[in-house]
Amino acid sequence: MKPETAQQLLRCYLEHLSHERRLSPHTVENYARDVSALLELAGATPLRELQPHHVRRCVAQLHARGLDGRTLARMLSAWRGFFNYLARDHGHAQNPVLGIRAPKVARKLPRALSPDETVRLMEIGETHALAVRDKAMLELFYSSGLRLSELTGLALGDVDVRDATVRVTGKGAKTRVVPVGSHALAALEVWLPQRSGLARAEETALFVGKDGGRMSARAVQARLKHWAVKLGLAAKVHPHALRHSFASHLLQSSGDLRAVQEMLGHASISTTQIYTHLDFQHLAKAYDAAHPRAKRKS
Repeated sequence: MKPETAQQLLRCYLEHLSHERRLSPHTVENYARDVSALLELAGATPLRELQPHHVRRCVAQLHARGLDGRTLARMLSAWRGFFNYLARDHGHAQNPVLGIRAPKVARKLPRALSPDETVRLMEIGETHALAVRDKAMLELFYSSGLRLSELTGLALGDVDVRDATVRVTGKGAKTRVVPVGSHALAALEVWLPQRSGLARAEETALFVGKDGGRMSARAVQARLKHWAVKLGLAAKVHPHALRHSFASHLLQSSGDLRAVQEMLGHASISTTQIYTHLDFQHLAKAYDAAHPRAKRKS
């Protein structure tokens, strides 16, 4: 006779995850914790009698305790898998978790550098090959709003110096052409002759490392961190900070959301709209500092 208590069913499920699906002990432990939370919230209600409204109430209770949307989405996935298993191996008629979604995850605003910080980051005055490469790399990164993967994926033929453009292959293998600013072009013109002395004969990458091969994302991140510290930037600078800075500064100066969307390669304008919040924060700070009606009376 098959076990029917909730705890027995959970033990069977965990054995299934361990032995049949061969999940790691750590992953199985996470499933155990998430499903146990559901059993605790369900209380005396038998698993066979759980309905979608019961599950929604459980989610609401967990959300009220402070769990965020990402955590709740993970828990719902674990619960959904548990009930799929019960339906397959223990004759349960329904999965009450199907169709239930976690609360939306609040978008975190990206941290953009100020224009002054960005200028300081570009002030690489050293003239050896790696410093010249890094200056060209960071200038292009900021000038054209590239993703890190797009920057490391660039080939020599992707930059058109005469047209001042760069051809970028973004998410979903979609290609776009974006402008390259004059400072980035000047830095590239200094880098390209130096590149020939570093790159392997067969290497097509625009930016190469000391070994002559294409630079990795981690290598770019390390070089950015190196220069941020050396040039005295107080904030921790992540590669995506340059992309965020590009979008924020361009939107502040132009106000053209559609153009920023196209240059960033966003499929949906809703993704680009996050930068309008950055712009609003910038304006709100200026308002608070300058507007007579914003100043508090002492």
